[in-house]
Amino acid sequence: MTSEPTTHWTIKDAAALYGIDAWGKGNFGLNAAGEVTVKAPFVSGEIAVPLTEIVAGAVARGHNMPLLLRIENLLDDRIRLINETFRAAIADVGYRGEYQGVFPIKVNQQCQVIKEICRFGARYHLGLEAGSKAELLIALASLPEHGLLILNGYKDREFVDLGLWANKLSYRCFFVIESPAELPLIIERSRALGIAPLLGVRVKVSAKVGGLWTETSGDRSSFGLSPTQLIGVVEQLKNEELLDCLQLLHCHLGSQIPALADIRTGVREASRFYADLVREGAPLSCLDLGGGLAIDYTGTLENQVHSRDYQLADYCHTLVATIAATLDPLGITHPHIVTESGRAMIAHSSLLIFNILDTMHFEAEPFPKTLPPDAHPATGQLFTLFKHLADTDDLIATYQGALAGRDTLRELFRGGEINLRERSLAENIFLAIAQHIASRLVALTTIPAELAGLKANLADIYYGNFSVFQSLPDTWAIGQLFPVMPINRHLEAPTREAIISDLTCDCDGKLDTFIVAGKEQSTLPLHPLRDEEDYLLGVFLMGAYQETLGDLHNLFGDTHVVSIRINEGGGFDVLNELNGDTIAEVLSFVEYHPQTLFEAFRSRVEGAVRAGRMSVAERQQLVEEYAANLNGYTYFEQ
Repeated sequence: MTSEPTTHWTIKDAAALYGIDAWGKGNFGLNAAGEVTVKAPFVSGEIAVPLTEIVAGAVARGHNMPLLLRIENLLDDRIRLINETFRAAIADVGYRGEYQGVFPIKVNQQCQVIKEICRFGARYHLGLEAGSKAELLIALASLPEHGLLILNGYKDREFVDLGLWANKLSYRCFFVIESPAELPLIIERSRALGIAPLLGVRVKVSAKVGGLWTETSGDRSSFGLSPTQLIGVVEQLKNEELLDCLQLLHCHLGSQIPALADIRTGVREASRFYADLVREGAPLSCLDLGGGLAIDYTGTLENQVHSRDYQLADYCHTLVATIAATLDPLGITHPHIVTESGRAMIAHSSLLIFNILDTMHFEAEPFPKTLPPDAHPATGQLFTLFKHLADTDDLIATYQGALAGRDTLRELFRGGEINLRERSLAENIFLAIAQHIASRLVALTTIPAELAGLKANLADIYYGNFSVFQSLPDTWAIGQLFPVMPINRHLEAPTREAIISDLTCDCDGKLDTFIVAGKEQSTLPLHPLRDEEDYLLGVFLMGAYQETLGDLHNLFGDTHVVSIRINEGGGFDVLNELNGDTIAEVLSFVEYHPQTLFEAFRSRVEGAVRAGRMSVAERQQLVEEYAANLNGYTYFEQ
């Protein structure tokens, strides 16, 4: 569908339309050439590098689209920003504890990501959180000495033993008890190995939070101890003379919490649990408030699931001030504050870039100014509606009449009363009516409910070279919104309205909800394609969870990955390159042996030669092509 063109289009118009200055948080912007840039701060000033240059560098190194791009400057900057903002809040409130962040490995387990988090985070004593044995093995080999290690999730003997030995390696490794059944095993293995455990307890807060993950909070949360269970654990530790090992209280308020008021309520309740555990004699020193710090995916700073109604400084100040205000009247020492803000730490640093392969338009083709003499009366009625479009102001009645006429003609076609050519004519007349009505809606302040879906029904489909299920699974699974926009051509007004379909043979393989000019809508303004020129779109803020959650729908594998660092000279350095999965690799994931497949195919082709259906030269060409495809990229290659 064609959008109404904007006269005197400017970079400011493009920035406002796609919201890049709002959700980009200074990390992304537009330059004077209409290109999306990545920004990195340096002592000498800010450096901005166009994404088009980075993509060209990746392609020159053999990494065609789609491409996952990681920008280490942005990861470092988020780590710095979170830690420095907490330090500022602590100084402002006069808080007498310290802040220490922890990165949950489950948010992004990729090796290059964890290495950079541990390298840059060391200056802030950034710790890691592991919820499985595999993640614990990563942490034990990655975390610097004396690092903080939080162990959540269910724990078997091997998990417990590794965690106990971690304390011998100078880590401060806390077992967070989430179920009373975990404690006996920890005590048994502690005594068997002669290593005293560092213990934490995870408590359920009754305060419910908003957002997509509201079920992670409240009484029905899958993890954490009820007040009764918490007292039971304390009594058991007293009986075992191990209460001195209990030094941390863990309280996960929720994930992507949009409302600061909900965070304040949860922190107040957690602080009360902390105070009473101290009164019970537990020598607590750390209060771990888990995750919850939201990403403003929409850039609107609103209390809604894809945004938040607070800034980072508000969040940090709320945690610090609420804990102090709760504990000060009780004379309880301020604990060290731990958060596990993985999403807020990693989301900005990764984006997916893909090219558009083709488009489908829903527009009327030219049709005659008069109907054939043998046209069905229903076609005539639809044609009459079209001819009188300029004379009517009742757009609702006109559109409803056109819908009814189109449906009648479709039924006539099913019954064999009209032929294919007349069906085609009727569809074109209907589309012409719908386009005319849609063009008149642009001038209306409020779109009538009866016509609200018209824009989406006429939208183009842009076919993207990627898989939603592999690279953006949260868009499909939970309706997560990510900012989407072209990476260049922003000196031109986007004149098409579109949804984006991926390469999979699945009706769910699409992006059809977007944030446009600060509002959620079902189409995205895009530019028309040009011959012999790639049209590249970027999906931003997708560094949290998406890489590991991806699946192999239609056997589309991992994309190429390039990690870069913006340098002070105005360019970028390629730090790490990972080739995307080959078809052979993906086939092996689903129990096919590529060599066996190749030999079976070669045998079949040889049979065609023996039967005289194929020459030896043709046989060789086909066998080589099969082998090349086995070793090729799973995505579309031009």
